Amino acid sequence: MVNDKMGASELPLAGIITESGNSEHFDTGEWRNKKPVHDIEKCKHCMMCILPCPDNATCHKDGKMTGIDYSKCKGCGICAEVCPFKAIHMVDEGGN
Repeated sequence: MVNDKMGASELPLAGIITESGNSEHFDTGEWRNKKPVHDIEKCKHCMMCILPCPDNATCHKDGKMTGIDYSKCKGCGICAEVCPFKAIHMVDEGGN
């Protein structure tokens, strides 16, 4: 039990990530305001968008970017920022 009389050394540890890569087990896209749109015509499949995605929402198969899993995507826009070919752009949720 945590209370306001506890010193810092008595507080339980919090925010510890005990394992990596568990975001794909959760659907987190329901509260998104903006969404990324993948333009397959501009995409060079460089895969720069995959590693920085915090929710593992960028889809790929056989070394090619295939789209975005909107059930996982929170709309942070990192994928659009890192894409050197501007093949991903952000739109308002519900827009094209």
